[in-house]
Amino acid sequence: MIRTTLSSFADRIASPASESDYSFTPNRIKIEILSGLTVALALVPEAVAFAFVAGVDPLVGLYAAFIVGLITAVFGGRPGMISGATGALAVVMVALVAQHGVEYLFATVVVMGILQILAGVFHLGKFIRLVPHPVMLGFVNGLAIVIFLAQLSQFHVPGAEHVTAEGAHGPSIFNAPYMTGAPLMMMLGLVALTMAIIWGTPKVTKFIPAPLAGIGIVALLVIVFKIDVPRVGDLASIEGGLPKFHIPMVPLNLETLKIIMPYAVILAAIGLIESLLTLNLVGRIVNKRGGASQECMAQGASNLVTGFFGGMGGCAMIGQSMINVKSGGRTRLAGIASALFLLSFILFASPLIEQIPLAALVGVMFMVVIGTFAWQSFAILRKVPLMDAFVIILVTVVTVWHDLAVAVVVGVIVSALTYAWNNARRIDAHIRDGKNGAKVYEIEGPLFFGSAEGFEELFDPMNDPDLVVVDFANSRVVDQSALQAIDALAESYTQQGKTLQLRHLSKECHRLLNKAGQLIVDSDDDPDYELAVDYGVRKGVLGGH
Repeated sequence: MIRTTLSSFADRIASPASESDYSFTPNRIKIEILSGLTVALALVPEAVAFAFVAGVDPLVGLYAAFIVGLITAVFGGRPGMISGATGALAVVMVALVAQHGVEYLFATVVVMGILQILAGVFHLGKFIRLVPHPVMLGFVNGLAIVIFLAQLSQFHVPGAEHVTAEGAHGPSIFNAPYMTGAPLMMMLGLVALTMAIIWGTPKVTKFIPAPLAGIGIVALLVIVFKIDVPRVGDLASIEGGLPKFHIPMVPLNLETLKIIMPYAVILAAIGLIESLLTLNLVGRIVNKRGGASQECMAQGASNLVTGFFGGMGGCAMIGQSMINVKSGGRTRLAGIASALFLLSFILFASPLIEQIPLAALVGVMFMVVIGTFAWQSFAILRKVPLMDAFVIILVTVVTVWHDLAVAVVVGVIVSALTYAWNNARRIDAHIRDGKNGAKVYEIEGPLFFGSAEGFEELFDPMNDPDLVVVDFANSRVVDQSALQAIDALAESYTQQGKTLQLRHLSKECHRLLNKAGQLIVDSDDDPDYELAVDYGVRKGVLGGH
């Protein structure tokens, strides 16, 4: 049911890409470039806003969006993904910048990139497959809510002053008072108009992406009729030059490493979790799989370079990736075009871009919210198992309350514990009489750390007959705890002077068992599987030899 909902969510955004979508015909090139332009326009206020969150200059966020976006577009694991400066990373960076300054941030981003490259080299990205579908569903819903809440900052009164945690005054898009009266009505009206244009454009023409049409038409109305509403330029000036190579000015000693390493590890983990989840989400839409290790290395390389060019680092941006896919972007060209358009805005077109009304960009993001939220999840919550429903809600709440990465980790842990508990309760035995007065225990269910205690409770060494047979044909020995439980069982029967026979255990179990190893009865239909035990156990730690 959850898998079906995620698939229907993907279908709502875009149909699976065909081979012709990847052929660079003139029409495909036009779609990719226009999609890149749409994404670039939406990136500007996001990059500026996240730079404010981190406590750095807006150009630091814009440079990160350009460099990270360009490198991941060229080398990333999934064409169609968009990367740049993100809020999840910015909220971690703010404490570092406040305490040690922006140069330490640049050094941290460099180390963050190195860690992510190592994650790609060692293929750690494959572990993203451990994220269950309830976690993905909660992640998607939480993401939609986070995107929605992030847009509310655009309804603050422009130019208002606020006091930060450090007491510094400055322009704010976060803590300033909200609009009221006519300005609020005008802002809401333009947002609604943008959303209506995006909804209606595909019904009229597919010549240009619907989000670009919404931005363009509303911006033209605001400029021509001189409507007084907040614009991109009210956030900050985006004018600047090319990013310059810059070695972070920090002392090269162990003390510096102690300062930046904890932040680098957290940033690397958050960046990879968000990027790999975006990889899977976009993969469902464009009907592609794989690429996790490649994406890890691309994200790492982009952050490594960004740290040396005055950027704040970044990761995959799910909202912008959805804009790109919804606008028709399917190849690397869209991401490359987006990054180059963003750079051109900084170098040449800042006066024009600064005139774009924020309402148009908010309208685009609100449409992303509507398309991203899995509305069918309300019906699913009543049909799936209780713990799956709990995980969906938990991940959604933690995503909104804390951040996406923590929510995913929490969801995976809860799902894993639920799975372990359910399997621990599945251990059972069918008892029957065997030949020569033997008692046969036919074990049902997996034997692992969670079910080891229940396994021991199935037997009665004191009252059982002299010959007891334990048949594992319908079970599986999973880990070291299971091996020790079998050894303990053998010891219990030995102390009672009784014979215990073990059947249908794998050859690896035979090698790793100590006391019970000699009790295994070989047969032609013994299973062949390996246990989840470490090298030390394989070398005899379990058996003490």
